[in-house]
Amino acid sequence: MINLDQTYESYLDGSKKMRIDGVEERVKAYGWHCDGNDLKGHYVTTENYRLTYNMQGVFTKMVPLRELSQSIAR
Repeated sequence: MINLDQTYESYLDGSKKMRIDGVEERVKAYGWHCDGNDLKGHYVTTENYRLTYNMQGVFTKMVPLRELSQSIAR
């Protein structure tokens, strides 16, 4: 299992950033995601995106936060 604190904690103070499509993004949060029964992987939330990774740490999906907020508001 990936140690999320070891991997992402240094990003939280803003001095280190993720580069997404050539743009530097600050990491706002990270954590595990599950299907209600089992851990399925982890997520990283940046200023503009939610990135999802599987249990092996392989990137699976990127969703703009504006799309997430619109789906919640409906």
